[in-house]
Amino acid sequence: MLHCAPVITPVVCLVAQNAVYLPDEFLAQMRQAMPEHLSFDEFIAACQRPLRRSIRVNTLKISVDDFLQLVAPYGWQLTPVPWCAEGFWIERDDEDALPLGSTAEHLSGLFYIQEASSMLPVAALFADGEMPQRVMDVAAAPGSKTTQIAARMGNTGAILANEFSASRVKVLHANISRNGISNVALTHFDGRVFGPALPEMFDAVLLDAPCSGEGVVRKDADALKNWSVASNLEIAATQRELIDSAFHALKPGGTLVYSTCTLNREENEAICHWLQGQYPDAVEFLPLGELFPQASQALTAEGFLHVFPQIYDCEGFFVARLRKTAAIAPMPAPTYKVGNFPFTPLKPKDAAQVITAAAQVGLHWGDELHLWQRDKELWLFPAHIEPLIGKVRFSRIGIRLAETYNKGYRWQHEAVIALADLNNPLAFALTLAEAEEWYRGRDIYPQNPPTRDEVIVTFQGQPLGLAKKIGSRLKNSYPRELVRDGRLFAGNA
Repeated sequence: MLHCAPVITPVVCLVAQNAVYLPDEFLAQMRQAMPEHLSFDEFIAACQRPLRRSIRVNTLKISVDDFLQLVAPYGWQLTPVPWCAEGFWIERDDEDALPLGSTAEHLSGLFYIQEASSMLPVAALFADGEMPQRVMDVAAAPGSKTTQIAARMGNTGAILANEFSASRVKVLHANISRNGISNVALTHFDGRVFGPALPEMFDAVLLDAPCSGEGVVRKDADALKNWSVASNLEIAATQRELIDSAFHALKPGGTLVYSTCTLNREENEAICHWLQGQYPDAVEFLPLGELFPQASQALTAEGFLHVFPQIYDCEGFFVARLRKTAAIAPMPAPTYKVGNFPFTPLKPKDAAQVITAAAQVGLHWGDELHLWQRDKELWLFPAHIEPLIGKVRFSRIGIRLAETYNKGYRWQHEAVIALADLNNPLAFALTLAEAEEWYRGRDIYPQNPPTRDEVIVTFQGQPLGLAKKIGSRLKNSYPRELVRDGRLFAGNA
């Protein structure tokens, strides 16, 4: 049945000096989609306001309390995000002078710059105290949700983080490495491959689906420049295929969280109803009304969260939580060949030797990481990913620990960031000025050089990398692709 929408004049708003265009068909659609208890005028007003910045503390490296104490002298105004205990909206007086991404705490992985709404899907994934052991993030880059999942899992278990865009896989890995994460395996596929390739292999799946992005106009003034109803319907067709594949990859009893940063029903509620229609005996909607205080303001009749931007003063977002209550018929098996896997598990005697050598430089890991070797490279793979080996091709698994050579091991930067403990015997604390030089890729000339020939340089108690002493200087080993220019945490002095 067709509904005749009222004639609406297209709205042009000013957001952070950029004109925001809201097409008339979009506005008509939002009038129909918006619940009666919400004001359409407040929706328009919310679209005009700049988006509040927000961060999430990385609890793999620091507790929330310790982080708040560390940054207290900076004068940051931090307002808690209701659905994420580690999340805060942030206001800073020196935002223009020093980008948030250039602060010492961000560079060392103590926090992640993440929009508050995008913290909701992971909160839903772990609702009711659930703790899955093998999780898939179907569309993972740039890594905000993958890193949030890893923190909630305490770096245990395993996460398969997939990204379809090749150019974004490097960004995804860089964020995983900076946050000291060791339990992630990366893949680069169209998400529709996983249902056939990995049937019922995951305890939980997060599908933050590609969408029309109607909820992001507050940070992207051009988000709706190419908007159309026809485009939304095309996107929804892809979303149905993605959620079908994700549901097939989910174990019976497992949890699927479906989310988007868009606002229309066709890409949100309708996708979940379609899945339930396909598998009426296997799909259960799990209500999110108790996820956090005031969740009821965004709650739909099904128990989903349909977040219009005026409700919590954040991006528009949609989150649904589903349970797979029974096994379903598998999809046709893939016909492609994965190819030979170039790694082999390390023999117990050789593994013991590596573990002993690593401990001498303060690198430690638990039983959930296993040693594998490729030529001269030593890697640590999360044990819970090993059953997937041979079923799909991986871009990389776990972390590269070291390279072997005739005199021992060359420990790798990502391993130092992830595995060096706070009481590391090689730790050598840098001053603020020296830490700045380190991130610029320059050698360090400490006033009182260390007595050891090899040290792990630290700042604020966090490892920054491995350095060799050559005379009176410490040779910088910070990866060239991570070197920073411009102002670096001068505002923190």
